[in-house]
Amino acid sequence: MSAFKVTDLVVNRVGLPVVRQASLVVEPGSVSVLLGANGAGKTTLLEGLSGVIAVAGGTIELHGEAIHGLRPGARARNGLAHVEQGRTVFRMLTTEENLRSASRRADVDQAYALFPELEKRRHVRAGLLSGGEQQMLVIARALLTRPKVIMIDEMSAGLAPIVVGRLMAAVRKLAAAGLAVLLVEQFASLALSIGDRAYVLRRGQMVHDGPCSVLAQSPDLLHRLYLGDNAA
Repeated sequence: MSAFKVTDLVVNRVGLPVVRQASLVVEPGSVSVLLGANGAGKTTLLEGLSGVIAVAGGTIELHGEAIHGLRPGARARNGLAHVEQGRTVFRMLTTEENLRSASRRADVDQAYALFPELEKRRHVRAGLLSGGEQQMLVIARALLTRPKVIMIDEMSAGLAPIVVGRLMAAVRKLAAAGLAVLLVEQFASLALSIGDRAYVLRRGQMVHDGPCSVLAQSPDLLHRLYLGDNAA
């Protein structure tokens, strides 16, 4: 059984369709990569999946159970974690206090095992962390909710390539531990290098579903998928 299955999802903003009949699957122990140009609807799709925005049609199943009628908190309690854009941390709290905010029973050692960099900064206020450290913190905090599926939206935005590489390795490690990961990423080549299954969203519609290796080896195909069949 797939960890996460989305079928014919429709998501509107201010009454207008942004995502139309989008379908995808994320398997346990794998990374599914969602690609697309700016404005394609990737963030809107993730917000529909987590319940930030109500969906107008379609189904969302988490380990075979329908969750599209649940509120965001209920979806999270059922095992769906959403790391949104923007690296939202509690700036006046320390790194460790941020981690413990995830759950009263949070095992912060699990977070430090994934990101040893954070252990060195455990008593530092989150607002004083670097952008890369803050991104590690929000991913680690989501991990401590014990999700079955984690969705990560544009984690590399504004970060140095060496930091992005470190984060990509951590995402792959999460999948190797059995987690199902849905990754939205602007650095397509890096995401494809650590992903298993690739989806491309264009103008709100899914236009590709296949192994990451296919797109990694065919940059021209990826370019056409982003821009349309008439792209030069």
